[in-house]
Amino acid sequence: MEELPEEFWEGVEQFNSGQFYACHDTLEALWIDAVEPEKSLYQGILQIAVALYHLGNQNLRGAVILLGEGSNRLRRYPSTYGGIDIDTLLDHSITLLKALQELQPQDVASLKLGEDEKFPLPQILLGKE
Repeated sequence: MEELPEEFWEGVEQFNSGQFYACHDTLEALWIDAVEPEKSLYQGILQIAVALYHLGNQNLRGAVILLGEGSNRLRRYPSTYGGIDIDTLLDHSITLLKALQELQPQDVASLKLGEDEKFPLPQILLGKE
């Protein structure tokens, strides 16, 4: 496996600091020219970032669709890949997805991500290789 480029880590920083749209732009630029297995990794993470961006704009449907798609893309990776902890990102994303699927659209405005374990705010953590 190749070492992931510097731009990827910039995208990770943007993701973890809540700059989800910037993260999408950063990772999309990498994704366009990438080959597998990195291509699906970038796409999975950027889809989760866009899902969180949608959530911030109270777009529940968009958030649920993209969380599902991004999580499904990341499922094919080992627990740790490219230096990141895939399992934790997936666990948080899937937990959030399941909770959002039970939410009514009008309840999105009062949602406080990360303040309740039922609604975790996904983070990209470094993995142990």
